[in-house]
Amino acid sequence: MALWLKEGISEEEDAKNLGKVRKTVEDVLDDIKNRGDEAVRVLSLKFDNWNPEKFRLSEGQIAKCMESLPQQAIDDIKFAQAQIRNFAKIQKNALRDVEVETLPGVILGHKNLPVGSVGCYVPGGKYPMVASAHMSIVTAKVAGVDRVIACAPPYKGSPHPAIVTAMYLAGADEIYALGGIQAVGAMALGTQTIKATDMIAGPGNAFVAEAKRQLSGRVGIDLFAGPTETLVIADETVDGEMCATDLLGQAEHGPNSPAILLTTSRALAMDTVLEIEKQLKILETAEVAGQAWREYGQVILCEDDSEMVEVADQIASEHVQVMTKNPDFFLRELKNYGALFLGPETNVSFGDKVIGTNHTLPTRKAARYTGGLWVGKFIKTCTYQKVSPEASALIGEYCSRLCALEGFAGHKAQADIRVARYGTK
Repeated sequence: MALWLKEGISEEEDAKNLGKVRKTVEDVLDDIKNRGDEAVRVLSLKFDNWNPEKFRLSEGQIAKCMESLPQQAIDDIKFAQAQIRNFAKIQKNALRDVEVETLPGVILGHKNLPVGSVGCYVPGGKYPMVASAHMSIVTAKVAGVDRVIACAPPYKGSPHPAIVTAMYLAGADEIYALGGIQAVGAMALGTQTIKATDMIAGPGNAFVAEAKRQLSGRVGIDLFAGPTETLVIADETVDGEMCATDLLGQAEHGPNSPAILLTTSRALAMDTVLEIEKQLKILETAEVAGQAWREYGQVILCEDDSEMVEVADQIASEHVQVMTKNPDFFLRELKNYGALFLGPETNVSFGDKVIGTNHTLPTRKAARYTGGLWVGKFIKTCTYQKVSPEASALIGEYCSRLCALEGFAGHKAQADIRVARYGTK
């Protein structure tokens, strides 16, 4: 039976914190809906101390950002985007339009159609999340989206050059220096200067995630990507230094980022806890990572690999890193995860930044019912049908009787008129 050697914040306290976020977001979105640009400007000044003449960056401003970066940084961004673009193209090629004659004279099919416009949010207030520009913008463009706009908050009083460069190279059609709820709300609802989009994509903090949740239905969303979560599944084949490094490497995302060790080795569990305390003394982001570990970190001891699979599927973590003697066992058996990282040679940071898979992933147990962002999220699979006169009469007879069974007289009439017109005279 699994034993919790360290527990994190309770579900009740977590829900209480979310309740406070929910009310704030609701009020902000209502303000944007009612006042548009005026509300966005007030909110930007309030939350980011940012009040430029225009939130949309000009071509000159974009060029200036790019010119301020060293060539190596630009080359690195291009390399990362090439990996993400390549894998997105591979995924898109797995999607096929279909058309088939299912009965004589009955043609059914579907077409894969890109969403018309997408608003991509790139977090950047605490850390300049350059990689998030690749993940949403590049993927949307590969999907065939015509209009992709991108928003990121100012970083230390100005647009971050690397984020802007990544947005531009990814193919964004409009770039805005605008953050938080006000950015998501403006892209979804529209303002006097920002035309609303059909869909919102990209990760963010708890406020951004809640804004997407409240806007879902008015616009499409990719998924609810809230605070980063990581689960390390490990046994005695690795050491505490490796586990601690990988746990803190994700805990630094924010003070409410869960980092969980799931292991069959009590010795590894103790070693990892000691190593975490050691690394927190020298880690530059220790203030944030330490709070996340203290309040949301967990250590769980299991009897065997099968029990670790059971517990891991219950946790349904955003990132699951497997460092065991037989990682392929977990590839076969695990069902609920955002992204899986197999073996000590890989790690979540590779997936976050450069390897080619998408880092916008389900959180808060959403991995039970959805995967992460991929090219298919920006594509609608829409069905169609064509029917010959003879087939219309045949299908109509069945449809008529089934409509009568359900009491739908109008539906029945639709079938009956075709039986009468196209049936055998």
